[in-house]
Amino acid sequence: MVMYPGSELPALHSDGDVVIGGVFPLHYVVTEPQHSYNSKPQIASCSSFYQRAFRWMMTMVFAVEEINHNSSLLPGVKLGYHIMDCCDHIPTGLQALFSLLRHSKTVDKRKTKESSTCLYYSPVPAVIGLASSSPTRAVAHTLGPFNIPLVSYFATCTCLTDKHLYPSFLRTVPSDLFQVRGLVKLVTYFGWFWVGTIGTTDDYSLYGIQAFSNQFGRQGGCVAFHLSIPASPTMAEIQEMADKLESSTARVVVVFATEGQLLNLFLELAQRNVIGIQWIASEAWVTSSRLASPQFLHLLQGTVGFTFPGVSIPGLKEFLLNVRPSPKPGMEFFNMFWEEHFGCKLEFKNGEHAFEKPVCTGSEDLRTTDSSYSDVSQVRISYNVYKAVYAIAHALHTFWNCDSAGPSGGLCEKHSSFSNGQFLQYLNMVNFTNQFDEKVYFDSNGEPVPLYDIINWQKDSKDKIRFFKVGTYDASAPQREQLQIKKNTIVWTKGQLQVPVSQCSAPCPPGSRQATRQGEPKCCFDCLPCADGEISNQTGSTECTKCPEYFWSDKEKVKCVAGEEEFLSFYDTMGIILVALTLLGFLLTTIITIVFHSFRYTPIVKANNSEISFLLLLSLKLCFLCCLVFIGQPSWWTCRLRQAAFGISFVLCLSCLLVKTIVVLLAFRTNVPGSRGRKLFGTSQQRILIICATAPQICLCSGWVLGAPPFPFRNPNYQALTGKIVVECKEPWPPGFYLLLGYIGLLAFVCLLLAFFGRKLPDTFNEAKFISFSMLIFWAVWISFIPAYVSSPGKFSVAVEIFAILASSFGLLLCIFVPKCYIILLHPERNIKKGMTGKYPR
Repeated sequence: MVMYPGSELPALHSDGDVVIGGVFPLHYVVTEPQHSYNSKPQIASCSSFYQRAFRWMMTMVFAVEEINHNSSLLPGVKLGYHIMDCCDHIPTGLQALFSLLRHSKTVDKRKTKESSTCLYYSPVPAVIGLASSSPTRAVAHTLGPFNIPLVSYFATCTCLTDKHLYPSFLRTVPSDLFQVRGLVKLVTYFGWFWVGTIGTTDDYSLYGIQAFSNQFGRQGGCVAFHLSIPASPTMAEIQEMADKLESSTARVVVVFATEGQLLNLFLELAQRNVIGIQWIASEAWVTSSRLASPQFLHLLQGTVGFTFPGVSIPGLKEFLLNVRPSPKPGMEFFNMFWEEHFGCKLEFKNGEHAFEKPVCTGSEDLRTTDSSYSDVSQVRISYNVYKAVYAIAHALHTFWNCDSAGPSGGLCEKHSSFSNGQFLQYLNMVNFTNQFDEKVYFDSNGEPVPLYDIINWQKDSKDKIRFFKVGTYDASAPQREQLQIKKNTIVWTKGQLQVPVSQCSAPCPPGSRQATRQGEPKCCFDCLPCADGEISNQTGSTECTKCPEYFWSDKEKVKCVAGEEEFLSFYDTMGIILVALTLLGFLLTTIITIVFHSFRYTPIVKANNSEISFLLLLSLKLCFLCCLVFIGQPSWWTCRLRQAAFGISFVLCLSCLLVKTIVVLLAFRTNVPGSRGRKLFGTSQQRILIICATAPQICLCSGWVLGAPPFPFRNPNYQALTGKIVVECKEPWPPGFYLLLGYIGLLAFVCLLLAFFGRKLPDTFNEAKFISFSMLIFWAVWISFIPAYVSSPGKFSVAVEIFAILASSFGLLLCIFVPKCYIILLHPERNIKKGMTGKYPR
């Protein structure tokens, strides 16, 4: 291993027939140089060595050497590598790329003198890198026009999927598109809809947070706050973010950032002893050994996040433990790692700042230290690097037709040279199963299979954080099978076994709904009880469900029950009163009938046409009795009978009154007794008139009942007001009822008009006066009945109609018959012929 002379940046290099480029973030803090624009710009100074990235780099070296020792893959071809440090920084990453390509061209020119093999004229066939998305975008954008493949092992930004901008970009790590979907599923699975987010200003974080917020919002979630960590945050900015985290009601925080970017914020939170936050980690830091150190145990215990499937690569640990420092050129990365790992300074580095740290002997043993570098039981990012190297090797194997039995004896046909886009096509078509039984291939977007492990940070018996696999997420599986979680194995923040709660407002209990507060996120709401007739039988309902027709909500508004049927019952107080009045009227009419029958031969009964009087009393009995048909639950026969019985009974009653009125007028308007007028309107004519007056109503009612009969109907229109279903008689032909009333009104008007003409008859017996008075009562009752009937709800409309029937019937009974009974029973001395003619002295 040598470092090519003249390189402006340190590099790790190994010659080979084909040299694969590699770019790794071996440092993660960059000091920007001050440019004077008077001299050549200086290279940025990198600090804070990243041991984890050093293991990634060494995994690439291990994979290359493993392939070189594999006789079945690329036989006769030696792979080399040229690895640069990008410092997780865009300008430094581009400098590393240009240095890498410039080195390849220099080597090509030098090798031309040594061999005529066309391989030496080929550029770097592919570059493996980088880790962060922003530097990766810059490098991918640069390599794209030249169709030089860039295979990333850790850049997950969805933006890199765009093949128009990055035509030569591939990766062995799934896009954040799938991770975001998985995180949304994870968060909603545990019922967290009020979460905070933390990110940075780079592409990985910006695209990841934006995609998470959009998809989380579509699932009904709310982002309580978003904190963006600047590239170089000040202490004031860190403290302000810590204040926000402490004061927020959101106890679940989703973080898209790298461990280096989070370090200062977590140090501040650890110092404040901020506990109780459930951290949801992206794959960039979920397996970070630096953040899993004991100083963050109380803060980060219980962290849950997505990472890539891990494997144990045979031989890798021994390879990593054989690393040694050296003063030889090209060993700078090894020396940096050694000093960082053991906290010392190597003697051969000119003693620079040796007084600050102890001197390294170079014989320190990596086996005696317990670090994430040597812990390769489940490597993940390193495994992505491993797959990237093997993908390139398999593409070269196919490109050179290494499986053919030719003159070279089964070796690769190395006479083929690379051209722009040619090797990229072969790399896109790679499809093989590795030693871990995983299928390695790239889809049309250059993406691998989107498979993740779900990791939980748990404390072990030594009070150290260990990463435990508690589930998986396979984005290629059916929707319901993508997320698989062993819920009982998860330890949450503060070591709790119960799922934490994060909410702006507590979910509304059954029987109520959420009402969003104006100007606040939808997750902040008040709980309002469901309206009558509506229910919500689940916790956290956003809307109340209206009960089906004929059903009503119970008292708790959690279930629909069959609506209570309402009608004018015989057992209601109102029903009892109306039945009592009905029976009273019937009984009073019967008593009067008995009185009239007992005194039927007396002058006052005979003078009032006893036959018509008895028929009138009979019709009044029918009027009273028809009220009973209106009371009780409507049925098929009561609906047909009630209005017809009422209409015919009243018309019969009014027809008798009409005849009595005409008889009275003829009796007192005719000067000579036994005149022709009275003979023309005798008993037969009276009967005919009653029949003729009643017949139209009978025909109307018969046609109505036969043609469009009323029927029982459960009316839900009053349900919203009372919660009860009104059972009533529905009239399919409403004009029938009003025609019935109209005809009754016509007869009443004729009776009133004729009685009015007889108002000046002798006072001794002026029946016309009583008929006039009874008709006035009748008109007053029925004129007030119509608006009251129309405006009364439910059973009250029936009660109004019964009251109108009773009031008018009592009015007729009292006005027509009570005065006569008064004379018959209390003043029999006036019940003589002279009393009827006005000759009896008062």
